[in-house]
Amino acid sequence: MRTLQRQRGVAVITALLLTTLAITIVGSLFWQQQVQVRSIENQRLQLQKQWILRGALDWARLILGEDKRIGNRYGDIDHLGEPWAVPLAETRLDQYVEKERAGDVPDAALSGGITDAQARYNLRNLCVNGQINDQEVTRFGKLLTLIGANPGLSRSTAVLMQSAQRRTQTAGGTPVAAAATDATPLPMDMQHVDDLLAVPGFTPEILEKLRNFVVVLPPEVTKINVNTAPAEVIAAKVDTLSLAEATSLVAARQNRPFQSVNDLPLQSGANRDGLDVRTGYFFVNGNVRLNRAGMEMQALIKRDSVSRQTVLWIREY
Repeated sequence: MRTLQRQRGVAVITALLLTTLAITIVGSLFWQQQVQVRSIENQRLQLQKQWILRGALDWARLILGEDKRIGNRYGDIDHLGEPWAVPLAETRLDQYVEKERAGDVPDAALSGGITDAQARYNLRNLCVNGQINDQEVTRFGKLLTLIGANPGLSRSTAVLMQSAQRRTQTAGGTPVAAAATDATPLPMDMQHVDDLLAVPGFTPEILEKLRNFVVVLPPEVTKINVNTAPAEVIAAKVDTLSLAEATSLVAARQNRPFQSVNDLPLQSGANRDGLDVRTGYFFVNGNVRLNRAGMEMQALIKRDSVSRQTVLWIREY
């Protein structure tokens, strides 16, 4: 009788252990399936967000092309009163985005806008083909002073850019890369504003103050658009101009944009070589919100003509 009772107890315990093991295995399978479903769901949302932002980018290119084609009542100039400069408020895209399940509450929205990249100081102007431009170093130093940063960082930035560029020299009248035969490795060239953190002395706090005033455009010297640039950038670009005078210029252009750089009420002999009233580079910023996920995008577009707007790079966050 005792032996029979022991066998029954062992059978009960074995059955409980097998039941627990089966439940654990089934639970683990259900969990793995849920993780895989959620992963596929996230990938689908990611692709939908990317396609929405790419569609918005194509729409921005169309707007810039039409702006170049029809011009404006002030002529072939670019200013903040044009349609491209109007930001897009958060717009719901309910009827355009396929929902996950029938009966879901729609939650898809797009916002963003186009901004003038040549409203900012181009850091490429500091050094071209390995040659530091001392005048531009002084101007960038003035901009740093206006935002409360150390103007000496201007020279440090130019030196870093010089070390990253391949100096050119003339051999038989043909420009060649002097560093092409040099075995010394070159540091990476500056591509984005965030690369300023590689310059000794720059901190994230200084970078945030400077972010909306500088840009890194493709390897060419560019001018700033006085119809879109902030007062700090205009004051830095014109050697004899104070911040108060530049603020007055910004206020004056709100009534009527400048049609040429000669319309600027500057002192006699003031430099106008770095100023313009037209723009060739634009930023396109987009923010899409889809269900529980969101994504931001920034793209740089070069507008060469009415039919050609080239996307130079795209960054997604």
